[in-house]
Amino acid sequence: MDGGTGAERRWRVPAKQVVAKCAAAVAVAVLAAASAGDVQRLLLAGVAAAGLGALALRDLLAPVRVAADRDGVTIVAGYAGHRRVPWEEVTAIRVDERRRLLLHTRLLEIETADDLHLFSAFDLGADVHDVADALYRLRARTG
Repeated sequence: MDGGTGAERRWRVPAKQVVAKCAAAVAVAVLAAASAGDVQRLLLAGVAAAGLGALALRDLLAPVRVAADRDGVTIVAGYAGHRRVPWEEVTAIRVDERRRLLLHTRLLEIETADDLHLFSAFDLGADVHDVADALYRLRARTG
């Protein structure tokens, strides 16, 4: 999370995560190059490297996933775009928690009249409950 003033908060993908994705993309690309004799392995590794590279590129182009201030919230939209939503258009902010077998997932949900935006702790670099609390506080300052 970026600090900022008390009136603005930003949550971004952690740098370690971006570095890990870039390193994984390079490692898989090297694996693809090393398996030039095996067409199936080359194709599979090439697709995996491209996918990891696309994820890493998105993190580099749009590292800030959620930003909020007294006027509203800016959220990442599409591959690397951003959408500004005034607080009046935000219909709900909540945390969705699910447990299945050994998995426990938590997602921050920011709902508008026409869309639902989902963010994990990996997107935000912070616990989703903490982000939801900060968003509630910022939203309360406007009303």
